[in-house]
Amino acid sequence: MGKILASWSGMRKYLEQEMLADCLKGRVRYNCTSYIGMDSCRIFEVYIDGRPVKQFSWETVNTYFINNGLSAVCGCECPVGTAEYWAGFWETLSRLPLRERTEYTDEEFCHALEQYRNQSIQESLSSSDPIVRMFAISDRRVGKRTLKKLGNPEDVLPEWLREFYQLRIAAEND
Repeated sequence: MGKILASWSGMRKYLEQEMLADCLKGRVRYNCTSYIGMDSCRIFEVYIDGRPVKQFSWETVNTYFINNGLSAVCGCECPVGTAEYWAGFWETLSRLPLRERTEYTDEEFCHALEQYRNQSIQESLSSSDPIVRMFAISDRRVGKRTLKKLGNPEDVLPEWLREFYQLRIAAEND
């Protein structure tokens, strides 16, 4: 995670200006927020047309675990303390791989970004990692013919990723 965050402004420029398809420029924005006392954890966000679409952080993953009854605190509607809130988090995270979740940590975001940067666009488009596919579908190297080969956006899983597919297809047709 260190290399990516050493220059978030450079990485943001890479994502939004260098690699983003022309039809999406000004519509897709990436953000990274760090708060004092978070032990170098970050919150990454992706915006489409100024609207937040996806967050990547430990907090969003743990809330997802709790809300879906996957956590050790699933019997408690509102965990009171910090220890209670995070109880069983690591066990649940290790038990549920990326392909079985719809929420992801900041480290998973960074790992996916590194993977995307270091492999071909074809590998990224067919990656089992939905975050890598999110980067790839927005990539300027993906043309209309490749988009058509990807199939129906309604069949894309996970569901949150559909919005990126639909956005790119609609933007290419405008």
